[in-house]
Amino acid sequence: MRHNPVVTDRPLRAPRADTREVAELKQIKASQPELAAAVDMQLALVEMQRRVQGRVPLPWIQVDPEWLRGQQSAGRPLVRFADIPLEWSDFRLTFRQTADILQRFEALERDDYQRIVAFGRDGNALQSLVRQWYEASSGVDGTVDPRSRVPPDTPASIEQVLVLALRPFLARCAEALAQRAELTGWSHGHCPFCGWEPDFAVITPNADRRLICGRCVAQWVYAPLTCPFCANDDRALITSFATRDGRYRVYACDVCRRYLKAYDARNATRPVMVAVDSIATLPLDAAAMQRGYVG
Repeated sequence: MRHNPVVTDRPLRAPRADTREVAELKQIKASQPELAAAVDMQLALVEMQRRVQGRVPLPWIQVDPEWLRGQQSAGRPLVRFADIPLEWSDFRLTFRQTADILQRFEALERDDYQRIVAFGRDGNALQSLVRQWYEASSGVDGTVDPRSRVPPDTPASIEQVLVLALRPFLARCAEALAQRAELTGWSHGHCPFCGWEPDFAVITPNADRRLICGRCVAQWVYAPLTCPFCANDDRALITSFATRDGRYRVYACDVCRRYLKAYDARNATRPVMVAVDSIATLPLDAAAMQRGYVG
């Protein structure tokens, strides 16, 4: 009696298509091989943060209208530490993976990396640090001294790890509040949601400039030729220069010597992608620093 063979091999799954961000980053790597290491690090961070953010629930943040008005009139942001949907086992893993990626691509010194990872193993110490750092750096409670952001026994580079590790959680808070909070009266250079400073900007098709938070990636409208870092609005003391194709611009302040990069979406074929555009503009960072400005 003949038996039919049993087929045990499962059909291969088609590879998952790259997201637009990933495809754009790979294109930068192909066209600008000198940026390959920076692209690879960004790809690792983007993939890690995407996985984490997909697990973070959208928080329901109760905002009393009177408190909201008071915060905005005082220039204080809206996301309190208790509002952040932190699941501590997830955050500890994200913190460790962020440090691993930065060290792998030599964005963290080896000694700093070892101290940061050792600190992260102590769950209680890490929770206390994150709370202290966020409350001191957010400005939600104006009584917290910003000089106490991190303990003196931790390396300064731990802030870079904290910013990136907390991003998936804070981005969900900004997403929740952006749907319900009216921010037309916000005229400050720091983020209306988490209080951090802008890391990038976009010039919209109607020529508004929107700043993009370096911590929660929220956006808000800000005067086109005012420095968000020191509020200098003397146009004679704002230096601006662009790439040859006009896609990117730099706004540099001759008072505080800070600069901010921007994506010009007025004639663009896609929206701003901070993970992509911050890497594509690394040569602009070098140009700004050569002129004596700092990021």
